[in-house]
Amino acid sequence: MIINNLSTLLGKCRMTQSELAKKTGIRPATINELYHDIARGVSFEQLDRLCEVLNCTTSDLFEYTPNAMKKTGKSLILEDHGNRKKHR
Repeated sequence: MIINNLSTLLGKCRMTQSELAKKTGIRPATINELYHDIARGVSFEQLDRLCEVLNCTTSDLFEYTPNAMKKTGKSLILEDHGNRKKHR
């Protein structure tokens, strides 16, 4: 599982989502999705901008914690057409 620390970092920097959006050039809606941990993904360009403005590294923004239920190897569930089923 990937843990998103953006809200914590913004709090430490005493910066609002709006300020971060202006300083990074990332859409406010995207910042909001990242902040509330509902974003489906983030681009390398966005990561670069976030790290530059927040003066941090990607490992400060995101942490990896092993999943309680594995999603790979023998636990990888494939549908008949070969695509992976989404775990809910």
